[in-house]
Amino acid sequence: MNSYVTLVANADYVLGARALARSLRMCQAEWPLTALVVQDVPGLDELAALGCALLHADPLPLSENFRARHSRQSQHTHAPFTKGTKPQFHDPLHNFVKLRLWELEQFETVVFLDADVLVVQNIDRLFRYPEFSAAPNVYESLVDFHRLNSGVFVARPKRRTFDAMLERLDRPDVFWRRTDQTFLETYFPGWHGLPYIYNTLQYVWFNLPALWRWEAVRVIHYQYEKPWERDHPKRDRLGPLIDAWWHVLEHGQLPTVLPDPPNGSKGAHAG
Repeated sequence: MNSYVTLVANADYVLGARALARSLRMCQAEWPLTALVVQDVPGLDELAALGCALLHADPLPLSENFRARHSRQSQHTHAPFTKGTKPQFHDPLHNFVKLRLWELEQFETVVFLDADVLVVQNIDRLFRYPEFSAAPNVYESLVDFHRLNSGVFVARPKRRTFDAMLERLDRPDVFWRRTDQTFLETYFPGWHGLPYIYNTLQYVWFNLPALWRWEAVRVIHYQYEKPWERDHPKRDRLGPLIDAWWHVLEHGQLPTVLPDPPNGSKGAHAG
């Protein structure tokens, strides 16, 4: 058996996971969605009602020094996010709980999806990709193709892999600049590159519009600012993507008309 897996660390990501679950249903995904839930928060019942299996996930057994180095204050001081704004609910330490999916040996293959992504076309074919497959971290320039983004990846759960990860993760003075993303890129140096369309970062919309083709995009990843934020600071630049997210959450389908990105290629109508 296989499963899509997401991580729900707080109430905001419950809302994100609900939109993700509806998007998978919209795309007639073959496999179910499993949520690793860090804490009991409002909205989990609504998520379960959408067919999402809920599994409690404890924080990793990390040293106090590791936790101090990767706290929100430390992370944003030593490796500040200069391209966009992380919401206040962002806790870098929660990102590492994602590694617990390697404990889920009941699944042969998992496709991990961050709770701030929207699946807009069927991606079941990813279950045929090898471990470790991930898309590049493309959102500003072609140089980004050299780095992976951990918002979407393919894994084969094995407890021995999880144990080996823990042994390498928490070492004296280690600092994972982009938390799980930097760690996974280091742990799997020969990672298999997925096409960027399987993890299309929202900033592609205005930074690299020539790469945005609605007929090709499979997954939209709302990195940095989240579509459900009040007073969204980039609403003027990301409005169509924000509207698409809300439309899927509320109606279970994309808007009928999907506009072109600014200065981009010809867009498409949703089918």
